[in-house]
Amino acid sequence: MGPRLEGEFIAVVNAGSSSIKLSMFSLHDDRRQGPLRLELRAQVEGLGTATPHFEAAHADGTKAGSRDWPVGERLGHEGALEHLVEFVRHEFPGLSMLGIGHRVVHGGTAFQEPVVVTPAVLATLETLVPLAPLHQPHNLAPIRRAFAALPGLPQVACFDTAFHRGQSDVADAFALPYALFEAGVRRYGFHGLSYEYIASRLPALSPRLADGRVVVLHLGNGASACALHRGRSIASSMGFTAVDGLPMGTRSGAVDPGVLLYLMDEHRMDARALETLLYKESGLLGLSGVSSDMRQLLASDAPRARFAVDVFVHRVAREIGALAAEMGGLDGLVFTAGIGEHSAEIRRRVLSRCLWLGVSVQEAANRDGPPERRLSTVDSRCEAWVIPTDEELMMARHTFRLLAGE
Repeated sequence: MGPRLEGEFIAVVNAGSSSIKLSMFSLHDDRRQGPLRLELRAQVEGLGTATPHFEAAHADGTKAGSRDWPVGERLGHEGALEHLVEFVRHEFPGLSMLGIGHRVVHGGTAFQEPVVVTPAVLATLETLVPLAPLHQPHNLAPIRRAFAALPGLPQVACFDTAFHRGQSDVADAFALPYALFEAGVRRYGFHGLSYEYIASRLPALSPRLADGRVVVLHLGNGASACALHRGRSIASSMGFTAVDGLPMGTRSGAVDPGVLLYLMDEHRMDARALETLLYKESGLLGLSGVSSDMRQLLASDAPRARFAVDVFVHRVAREIGALAAEMGGLDGLVFTAGIGEHSAEIRRRVLSRCLWLGVSVQEAANRDGPPERRLSTVDSRCEAWVIPTDEELMMARHTFRLLAGE
């Protein structure tokens, strides 16, 4: 028997490089709806910029709060976390907590599933910072703070890499000296919490796809693709880091490593300059010179904006083909995340490149409909779907399972 759930909450923290998101889930006994019920979503974005902004909403979408800091006041992660904690205390007086779930980008080879964080676990996660230097430190900071401020409150680390750890060594290996593979230089894959959530929805939406071969496209400011076979990750576009694979908002995606050697030799770029180039100055922003936001690029008449969109669609379509080959065929495509869920134009362009896979699309369904919907015709050999992702709910489920004994 787990603890009594009435009145208890699970907090889910997703701390990124420029934002912190916090979701609050209440625990109840209505097993028809599941034990978790979203109550609040809040986030502070624009950290480290001149225009930090806080926004919070109740589960029904009604506004719960907002705040803008004075222009030029560069709010950091610590200040943002303090604001979120105080806001939650005000919203939920007398709060009773079961625990906190945290998104941690990298679990390395040591963590193949979510884990309750102990000082020893935290120390191990610290050693993985070099594998995700722009994300891991921010992921771990709220854990350390909670250890200090709320001693005894259980915390669970939920990894973006864990869902992919069942992939074969052949799929994970780079053709580098084998000693490097043994030392951890391998493909890890990311966005695993998103893909795991999509896999959990497929049995209810399309049992055929739940038991079949699916490419899921997580297309947002960060973008990747994953091959699912019977709900398990077989291969993914991201590799050793979250900069590999598809072009993203400001990240380059896959680049010939010889380009980096050239830039080091001919442009005298060091590791930090390359890091800035690959993570912050490339992708849609670098190609277009206009914006990293797909909505602005699609609305722009600038030739380079159109070029950036064309490159993005080309690379997505090529990745679909590669992952379909990995599985020996394809039964379905799923679009998710910001661009995948909301851009009918990008979906249309990508799907038009997938006719050879047997996709037949209902244009009306692609343009509009409920959040979860089938885009393909009834007789389409390869199904196409839009399924909104919910990484926070996935983390809440993992936290509940580990802490409530279910």
